[in-house]
Amino acid sequence: MRKHLKTKKWQTGQVIPFVQNGEYYFKKGLAAYRRRDLYRAKKYLERAVHLNPHDPMFLCELAVVLSDLGEYQAANQLFFIIVNELDPEMTECFYFIANNYAHLGLFREAMKYAEMYIEREPDGSFVEETEDLLELLSIENEDEHTLDNQDDLIVKQERARNLLEKGQFQEAIQLLEDIIKDYPQFWSAYNNLALCYFYIGDVKKAQHMIAEVLRQNPGNLHALCNMLVFYYYLHEEKEVDRLIRKLESVYPFLMEHRYKLGATFALVGRFDLAFKWLHNLYKTGFDGDGAFYYWLSYAAYYRGHKQFAETMWKKVIHLSPEKKGQEPWSCASSAKPQEIVRIQQWLNSENTPEILYGLYLVGKSLYKDELIKQACFQQHLHANSCVQSFANYIVSPAARTISANVADSFSIVDVLWKNNDVFDERMCVAWFSIFQNAAELAHDFSNHSAWAAATEYVWGKQNGEKITQQAVAEKYGISISTVKKYVKAVKSLWR
Repeated sequence: MRKHLKTKKWQTGQVIPFVQNGEYYFKKGLAAYRRRDLYRAKKYLERAVHLNPHDPMFLCELAVVLSDLGEYQAANQLFFIIVNELDPEMTECFYFIANNYAHLGLFREAMKYAEMYIEREPDGSFVEETEDLLELLSIENEDEHTLDNQDDLIVKQERARNLLEKGQFQEAIQLLEDIIKDYPQFWSAYNNLALCYFYIGDVKKAQHMIAEVLRQNPGNLHALCNMLVFYYYLHEEKEVDRLIRKLESVYPFLMEHRYKLGATFALVGRFDLAFKWLHNLYKTGFDGDGAFYYWLSYAAYYRGHKQFAETMWKKVIHLSPEKKGQEPWSCASSAKPQEIVRIQQWLNSENTPEILYGLYLVGKSLYKDELIKQACFQQHLHANSCVQSFANYIVSPAARTISANVADSFSIVDVLWKNNDVFDERMCVAWFSIFQNAAELAHDFSNHSAWAAATEYVWGKQNGEKITQQAVAEKYGISISTVKKYVKAVKSLWR
């Protein structure tokens, strides 16, 4: 039995500490569950499990809530931990496991655990429900071919994952689409398919896929993490901040989820949060792969734990020898946060429009403070007047001495980013070339959408794209006459 909170008599004037232990959050979670406030129940029960990870009752209640939320795979992982590691006598877990497998369409597995429950608990509380489930499963399983297909699901999922790791995205997409068609609630297939779309540059499809998962399964951690990565690479700062705040409050119990959360935070440059979860896993004896130790080493290094980072890097080299030379402390390392390396390359260019684009990226980067201190940025504070104005704007965007044109030019790039799912950075460089010439002639840049639309149209035509002024006008929400006016200006300025 679980221990109950004990009451104590306190002397007048003595401060009573308010200790929010696992039992406190467990009771809050149960109360929320009775009100059918499932997301709040999940939040409280995750905290309870975080504080009391070996209490089978806490885990069971969390798994039940996950089941009600449609997170069947995650729920079954918890049920298996209970019966295999914590309390083998909690046989009702087998009924819940069977029910979840049935929801996933894995009828053979559902029958297996339903029969296991009845065998172990012939007079159990869920016998009647289990017999009803078995009757339904017997109807579903009349087609032996269907059973064979279900047994093949895990094999297909593993094959798709291997194709993804090898970069064979088109083959993986075809396989994952087939899996989703047959198993519409197998969320991991949706998440992997979204990654495939993202890697081939089809951001719109990737985001749509993740949005579909979150619509049907709002608490899916893998989907939330993937969406954060998408927003990060699309420079959607507000969405990045929103999702980071949301994920900061998550307390996952499953090691797989802690790994995903930690690696995601590292990928977007939040090494403080990354170290929290990855180091937590390390202390529990988690047997990680090369990628785990890679991100742990980076997170440790950027949090000031240099000796520990060096120790973890030795594990990286042991597991992935090809990573040699990519240490986080190596100034020439291509494995420095990829974004920093990419921005440094733009800033070190001898071409002014490329430098201006690099300065724009500094302003959008989560590593802005670090980049501003580097020589590749500092040199531009003493450059020609145009570049210097941009660099000063990055350091002090509210300074009165800075021309409004600089802020306008950045806003125009923002509009280009917002309206293009698959983005070509060369179009941005082209815009800064146009801007540089236009600024000398005292053009007005306040119509951001018009300048962006005209730039995209002229750029597209220059690169052989089938694009019309009408289509661009509709895309940017402006009139075709405005597009024509600004296209004429862009053509005259882009030389």
